[in-house]
Amino acid sequence: MKTYLCSIILLISSLTLPLHAQNYIPTPENLKSRQEFRDGRFGIFLHWGLYAMLATGEWTMTEKNLNYKEYAKLAGGFYPSKFDAAQWVAAIKASGAKYICFTSRHHEGFSMFHTRYSDYNIVDATPFKRDILKELADECHKQGIRLHLYYSHIDWYREDAPWGGTGRGTGRPNPAGNWSSYYQFMNNQLTELLTNYGEIGAIWFDGWWDQKQNPDFDWQLPEQYALIHKLQPGCLIGNNHHQTPFEGEDIQIFERDLPGENKAGYSGQDVSQLPLETCETMNGMWGYRITDQNYKSTRTLIQLLVKAAGKDANLLMNIGPQPDGCLPEIAVQRLKEVGEWMQTYGETIYGTRGGCVAPHPWGVTTQKGNRLFVHILDYQDKVLFLPLENRKVKRAFTFVDKQPVKYKQVEGGITLQLGEVPTETDKVIELQLD
Repeated sequence: MKTYLCSIILLISSLTLPLHAQNYIPTPENLKSRQEFRDGRFGIFLHWGLYAMLATGEWTMTEKNLNYKEYAKLAGGFYPSKFDAAQWVAAIKASGAKYICFTSRHHEGFSMFHTRYSDYNIVDATPFKRDILKELADECHKQGIRLHLYYSHIDWYREDAPWGGTGRGTGRPNPAGNWSSYYQFMNNQLTELLTNYGEIGAIWFDGWWDQKQNPDFDWQLPEQYALIHKLQPGCLIGNNHHQTPFEGEDIQIFERDLPGENKAGYSGQDVSQLPLETCETMNGMWGYRITDQNYKSTRTLIQLLVKAAGKDANLLMNIGPQPDGCLPEIAVQRLKEVGEWMQTYGETIYGTRGGCVAPHPWGVTTQKGNRLFVHILDYQDKVLFLPLENRKVKRAFTFVDKQPVKYKQVEGGITLQLGEVPTETDKVIELQLD
């Protein structure tokens, strides 16, 4: 018992924020879920809602100032006849992804699940009459894929949702809204999501940034977070607020950037000790956009996954399903090709942590115990120096065919004799450290 308690204390100290005293103490179930989340390393984001029917992206309602009552009429024609949860989950599982994050309710305010607290949902407002989330959840549990749920803190449709920086031209009558009513609505829906759909791996919040012009706005997150942890202690909480994590959060999210980078302008915050996740689009948009066929190459997607792992982070790669219920054909092909790579190299990604050699322009390292995986992604030389001070190498060999790689211990580290300039998507060399 004493050993078990010590282990829990060590886990808590390593997985909670060191920035200030914390009142939130994660449960053993939560710590176990964090570990499984980090070990999974790879998930698929699914942005799907009424906006798919317009085929212009998930922000069309606010970008075009579409009237909320007119926009709601889209629901009357939403009939994704080709939706097949089993096919979706199978294709995602084949990619090597370990979890799915699905938009239960995006900023447009439409609920993609059957809720008692609004008729504006997939069952009551559409001719489809099927609970898409229930079918997806059942299939995830059946096929062994963890299910995370995106949930928007803002709403461009509901009259009781306070106005923020977006959704100001949708015709809602009262900018102040009714926060107590809207807050209760959100908590009622979160209770449904964590009660009616089995085990949920994480709640992925978005929209906190919408009140940045009103810095004193109180989102009442501690109470909401406590509700989630009470309903499902193992359910992780992440918030895409672009800040250093708040108390009560279990993972740290980065949007379109790897931890420590800020190329897209959404990041730059300190990197915490929590499990990390970076989300990125497969093409250019989150929701389906018919004119956006600029899909990233399989090589680029694989290297993004590897770079995330080298930064000790998960990659959450997005797909925007079509209005007919199909995943775009190009996206399915990319999933297949990434999966083929993961079948060979998954051992160097799953269950690893960022390696003892920090990321460099040539690539990254991942690590399991004394096994160091050197991922060479972009290098134009035949000799590679690794700064491995105070670590001795016992063996070096190519990961795939186990062929020996010559190396030399030099001041400050070792040099690897590659033999030729690497041309692979990811040339992986395994080092066994002393």
